[in-house]
Amino acid sequence: MRQNNLLATTLREAPAEAETINHQLLLRAGYIRQLAAGIYTYLPLGRRVLRKIENIVREEMDVAGAQEMLMPSMQPAELWRESERYEVYGKELMKLRDRHEREFVLGPTHEEVITSLIRGEISSYRKLPVTVYQIQTKFRDERRPRSGLMRGREFLMKDAYSFDTGWEGLDKTYARMYKAYQRIFERCGLSYRAVQADAGAIGGEGETHEFMALSSIGEDTIAVCPACDYSANLEQAEVYSGEEDMLRKTDSLPAAVKFHTPGIRTIAQLEQELQIAPEQVIKTLIYQGGGQTFAVLVRGDHEVNEVKVRNFIGASEIALADARAVQAAAGVENGYVGPVGLSLPVLVDRAVAAMTSGTTGAGEKDYHFSGVVPGRDFILSQVGDFRTAQEGEHCPVCGKGVLHFHQGIEIGHIFKLGTKYSDKLGASFLDATGRSKPMIMGCYGIGISRLLAAVAEQNNDEQGLIWPMALAPYKVHILQLSVKDEVQRSTAEALYKQLIELGIETLLDDRDERAGVKFKDSSLIGIPVAIVVGKDAGEHKVEYMDRRLGSKEVMDIAEALSRVASGQI
Repeated sequence: MRQNNLLATTLREAPAEAETINHQLLLRAGYIRQLAAGIYTYLPLGRRVLRKIENIVREEMDVAGAQEMLMPSMQPAELWRESERYEVYGKELMKLRDRHEREFVLGPTHEEVITSLIRGEISSYRKLPVTVYQIQTKFRDERRPRSGLMRGREFLMKDAYSFDTGWEGLDKTYARMYKAYQRIFERCGLSYRAVQADAGAIGGEGETHEFMALSSIGEDTIAVCPACDYSANLEQAEVYSGEEDMLRKTDSLPAAVKFHTPGIRTIAQLEQELQIAPEQVIKTLIYQGGGQTFAVLVRGDHEVNEVKVRNFIGASEIALADARAVQAAAGVENGYVGPVGLSLPVLVDRAVAAMTSGTTGAGEKDYHFSGVVPGRDFILSQVGDFRTAQEGEHCPVCGKGVLHFHQGIEIGHIFKLGTKYSDKLGASFLDATGRSKPMIMGCYGIGISRLLAAVAEQNNDEQGLIWPMALAPYKVHILQLSVKDEVQRSTAEALYKQLIELGIETLLDDRDERAGVKFKDSSLIGIPVAIVVGKDAGEHKVEYMDRRLGSKEVMDIAEALSRVASGQI
């Protein structure tokens, strides 16, 4: 490709709204342009990188035994009501009506569509297992699109779906897809981790893993144990349970004492004004969800993990009760609620259950209790892991290592769905005995456009992008420094022709621009190898620049051509 004809205008400065490095560089280097908030056009350079990612994904999906197909973006809303996800997704669903007032959604994902399709195509165990995938545009009405391609309203995704006759078959399919994802991300040159995760709105009945590209801009926090390689998304990370085995004798402990705390409502006030350490406080929080109001108890130095609580009670959503609901449920305002005498279901975190005694709200305005004993002063009927893990705590698996936190960008997510969709949408098969059974499903997603952004975020320097060879829009960038110099022109043209004949993707900068502009644009665009045709062209020499290593070397043209042709680039 001749750069004089390439639709790729570089920018000296990034737009003010571009905060992340990948967003800034993809805009400045002419890979993408914003049409509206969260909606982007991929210019030729960006589209070439996307195609490289797609091809890697297709190759690995095919190796894993998946078949490519393409499903509609427009989906009947009644399918989403049938699966009971219409309300779960809520305002994130892009909705529209046709001229006959039939309601549709623009698909954010395709579990409903594929399950509806398979229930009409497969009725016998002889046709199972089967795994299909597609690469297609998805739509989500994000409240606050941000970080460029990281969180958009229109994005490109690979989604795959598997159908098996039983859980053993799903386990094998899941393992194949897990390994395929590892190969995909390794081939894309990413530094990543696979972590235990929460299923969220997709749901399911089995394990689920997220694949996280490590990055300081990541919205997710990953808890990692270096001793045993345990890793999990923070919302799913378990807490070391060594404390809960502690045996306590409560019969000899003095009774709880109520004391006056006028205007003292928060943990910080208890610590500052009364010198009560947060870890000695039992915090009582009132929640609503799943059609009920309930309390969650955690230590004062811990935070409630709402994902764990939500999963425990089996609710799609939970939320802290507002002031009026707290008053109605607990008989007192926030800040003085405590578990003693509380007539609500109470979920007790293990760390609270392990306390000898603690300070709590007294259920009366301006009063607290000290010396409250778990198991004596309030019952421990529902004890579990209801808090967020903290950095530096012992690993929940090996108990020896300590957890370290990292930020990550979610680039892939795989789920064991079980019968969540096949039951509701009627996707069943007849087994060898003629009995009807629901298909056992899995689903497997990769954010293709987000993956492009994640690679850009991990591969850059102060000068611009540095693409891994497998994803670079072109392998070689020829810089002809003077378009008026006939020797340079003929040398660059001959080299360009030879590389094209060898099947090596090459971009020739034949623009009538100053050398400095060409060097800056080349570094910004990030093609792995640049061959500079300059004043030494008459001596059959060029400058060979490796963008990844930051090295420059003058060599014979034949040697540069040989190095590129032999795959040493």
